[in-house]
Amino acid sequence: MPTQTPPVGPKPTLVLLVRHGTTPTTGKILPGRAPGLSLSEKGRAQAEEVARAIARTRHPPTAVYASPLERTRETAGFIGRALGVRVRTRQELLECDVGDWTGSRLRRITGTRAWKTVHAWPSGFRFPGGESFSEMATRAEGVVVRLAESHRGESIVVVSHADPIKAVVASAAGTPLDLFQRFVISPCSVSAILYSADGPHVLCVNSPGPPDEPELS
Repeated sequence: MPTQTPPVGPKPTLVLLVRHGTTPTTGKILPGRAPGLSLSEKGRAQAEEVARAIARTRHPPTAVYASPLERTRETAGFIGRALGVRVRTRQELLECDVGDWTGSRLRRITGTRAWKTVHAWPSGFRFPGGESFSEMATRAEGVVVRLAESHRGESIVVVSHADPIKAVVASAAGTPLDLFQRFVISPCSVSAILYSADGPHVLCVNSPGPPDEPELS
């Protein structure tokens, strides 16, 4: 009797989540989706460094996606040039819409009751005139999962912002959204998730470069 070949499931996808580099307002102002904010000199150096690290991997990524904002597209541009691939944008990777808080100085809002809710109960918070964390998490995770499904057997780069990356990592790790602020996502850090047939596997968080690569075939 012939030996039965076990069914082969879909190949996994390695997603490298990269936060944009430092800008002139990082740590000072809540920029939200305000246009015209580019990388600082330090941020460009960070982007060059992470691009080199990603390009040196055993199986270089085949695609680069980015939020449409300038700081993410600039960061992704360094990575795309290092890999020889064009950068594609996705609206779903945008920063959380902070509405009326756009452009606020952090020192003026960090002591408010609302800011305490941002950290203690983010799933119950909506930015005045803007988006809720739950909405942001749903769209960010949704697009990352769809991109993973369309790049089976490959490695891809997704350049976004701190909170969307935290939300995607938290979901992959099975962590409630109300605890997602416990993750630290530094400028130009890499957080890697392997999306396989049996679910997501978090390989690293807030790393200076990609992890040792798993087999994708």
